[in-house]
Amino acid sequence: MEAYRSVQEAAAGAGGIPELDGELTLAPEARAAAAGDFGGLPHGHPSFVLRPGSADDVAAMLRYCRDNRIPVAPRGQGHSTFGQAQAPGGLVVDTGTLDSIHLDGDTAVVGAGARWSELVRATLAQGRTPPVLTDYLELSVGGTLSVGGLGGAAHQHGAQTDTVTELEVVTGSGRRTVCSPDREPGLFRAVLAGLGQCAVITRATLRLAPAPETVRRYRIPHSSATALTATQRRLIRSGAFSYVEGQAHPDAELPEGWRYTLEAVSPLSGAPGGEEELAGLGCRPGPDEVEDLPYLDFADRMAPDVAYLESVGAWHDPHPWWNAFLPDSTVDAAVPETMAGLRPADVGPTGMALLYPLFRDRLHTPLLRVPDEPVVFLFSLLRTATPEPGVPSSQEMVRANRALYERVRAHGGVQYPVGSIPMETRDWREHFGERWPLLAEAKREHDPASVLTPGQGIFPGSEGSAPAPE
Repeated sequence: MEAYRSVQEAAAGAGGIPELDGELTLAPEARAAAAGDFGGLPHGHPSFVLRPGSADDVAAMLRYCRDNRIPVAPRGQGHSTFGQAQAPGGLVVDTGTLDSIHLDGDTAVVGAGARWSELVRATLAQGRTPPVLTDYLELSVGGTLSVGGLGGAAHQHGAQTDTVTELEVVTGSGRRTVCSPDREPGLFRAVLAGLGQCAVITRATLRLAPAPETVRRYRIPHSSATALTATQRRLIRSGAFSYVEGQAHPDAELPEGWRYTLEAVSPLSGAPGGEEELAGLGCRPGPDEVEDLPYLDFADRMAPDVAYLESVGAWHDPHPWWNAFLPDSTVDAAVPETMAGLRPADVGPTGMALLYPLFRDRLHTPLLRVPDEPVVFLFSLLRTATPEPGVPSSQEMVRANRALYERVRAHGGVQYPVGSIPMETRDWREHFGERWPLLAEAKREHDPASVLTPGQGIFPGSEGSAPAPE
């Protein structure tokens, strides 16, 4: 309570901090933790951190911050990579205390701070699973819903935002409300993949799907990026695979310096469904390229890798990641061009590239911007700026990210805004395109003081001026 009294004293001239169920702290360690993120790049210490005891705490503090023009950012697991969840000199809402999970048949009502790993374990006890999971499960539900949430199952089910049926949010004006496609639909559309600009997600209702007990995973080498994308197109059209992804790892023994691998998964409910499709493509997996494993082991497959990276310190190195959607018509030009211009050191010794094929008509979230073609690819460079000779610094990687973004835009590419690409308001206007008025109008209506999530850099004057009318 000492930290809380200190905050009250500091705010005495501004009307006093409201009574709260949770904890508001000025503690240096809490502020330091909220000043950084997984990217390890910008650092902006907030003045205080809220660990809410309820959504009412979030509403009370947002009203206080609105009245006093104090910037606010919600923060889940801090897995952003470019300061998106930071509020220098303001308030960071640590949503980790809002972690309730309630299951009701084919739906789950989940606190924004709950991690997907916790949700999966709870739903599997009832034979259910979220339809779409990111590769890394230790992310918060609210965090991924604020950007989209994609994984290898998105070609079948869309983004995680497309599985949401209802949200409880607190707007930038401090109003706690529930929204859905039928109730305040404009706010609902502006919050999902809205990058935290209009409201803080406090709870989400998600659709669930039946979960297989066991899956069969194929990991098949490919000779090039174009060979990989050709196989991926065929696999997502076959419908036999619940998960399709491609990877490129640095490999100094190969002429081009990259080792390409297809990863595809089919559920094991009766006879395996993938061998015939793979054989028809000339991909006959060898014994060491096929693995049967429990669904949870597959879903949480990154846990051993993360444990290893933590043990050697690489998990805590800067991660200036880069992510963009590419149209099918240009992916076979843009990806080989990009990979040919990269040295393995440019992604770091533990870095890699990813390719996810997606059907455009499965992606229904308005603010999740993707190219307008039937098939699109999510292309990601997971850079790690390790302190080793020859590896670029994190600042050099960020500059390279911006230059690559410019080149990819010329190929019709659109940023998936979870990475480390410097952006200005004019870039965001171009990014959102015809959807910019939707976001700008929602910002004016629901965050008129423009206090929410300044780290995204979308609207100028994020410490008190709403965007000018269109």
